[in-house]
Amino acid sequence: MITSGELRPGDPIPSEAELCRRFNSSRSPVRQAVTALRHEGLLSGGQGRRSIVQSRASSQSFTTLLSFTEWCRSIGAVPGQRTLELARRPGEDEVTASFDLEPGSSVVEVLRLRTMDGAPAMLERAVFPPEVGRHLFDFDTDTGSIYEHLTGQGVELYRAENRIDALGAPDADADQLGVAPGAPLLRVQRRTSDPRGRLLEIADDRYLPDRAAFTVVNTRSGAAGLSRFPTTDRTAS
Repeated sequence: MITSGELRPGDPIPSEAELCRRFNSSRSPVRQAVTALRHEGLLSGGQGRRSIVQSRASSQSFTTLLSFTEWCRSIGAVPGQRTLELARRPGEDEVTASFDLEPGSSVVEVLRLRTMDGAPAMLERAVFPPEVGRHLFDFDTDTGSIYEHLTGQGVELYRAENRIDALGAPDADADQLGVAPGAPLLRVQRRTSDPRGRLLEIADDRYLPDRAAFTVVNTRSGAAGLSRFPTTDRTAS
């Protein structure tokens, strides 16, 4: 209801009884759902007071591992991509060591321009060890999500560690994103591993700040985690 715009920031949510009738549910799962939304910072109130909508739900929490494609779909945007490079080459020493490979071993590198509703949004760089990256050579990387393809091939992308900072756009990045050299970009450096802790991906995603922002929502019960929000009005684009 929040995502669709039926409920907007400042609106009270329906009573428990109304929610139970609408969703043909008992009170227990309704209460659990409302409590979860409070912990995420989307609702205020509680303890005898009607809960009020505090925020839009069009975010991707970094407490779950979602691809750029899945995030775009979740906010009603159309994801796109154009592959600029897909290559197998000797990896840098730091990269091969991270993958527990011998120095000079080959890795698979991908560079793609990612779009939202046809407009540039992010440059995606990713490096994979050969046993993971080999799956990309039988996949058209211009057609969709690399994560979805790898998962379909049995690759267990389980845990991601994200580091966020900012940088000025290098000339090559600026040219692909359509901005001036040195323009600010938001960078997410990601290391993705399987359930056993084996590193499967080293990634560097560089966002235009007018397409995405990162927000931390805190409540008195604790941190709700980091979320990624679109910074454009989806209804106007």
